[in-house]
Amino acid sequence: MIIKYIGFLFTLLWSYTFIKTQNLFKKGSGLLIKLFVSNISWLTFIAACYYGFKNFEIYYVLIGVVFIIALVQLTFGRINVFINSKFEKKENLIKIKTVIEYLIIIAILYYIFI
Repeated sequence: MIIKYIGFLFTLLWSYTFIKTQNLFKKGSGLLIKLFVSNISWLTFIAACYYGFKNFEIYYVLIGVVFIIALVQLTFGRINVFINSKFEKKENLIKIKTVIEYLIIIAILYYIFI
């Protein structure tokens, strides 16, 4: 039972992290990521919640969902503070972010067409 609950929490963590990550990208690449990653992550999150309600007590599910959402929000907040403290010039950060966005778009298109 504990292994099932840990799997439930891991699935919530995995899917909500991708949902939260989608907000970091620009509109152009964000649209592509929203179509292929965020929608699937929302479906996974909802399916994990359904699985939790079917197999565990309601308060265990609610505690797990609240804990995972709070954990991801706090983690992204700490990462934001850390990155802003490391990059004094925002232009370098924007260049790195743009390169990463294009690499993700290329990877998604490569996966779809090849």
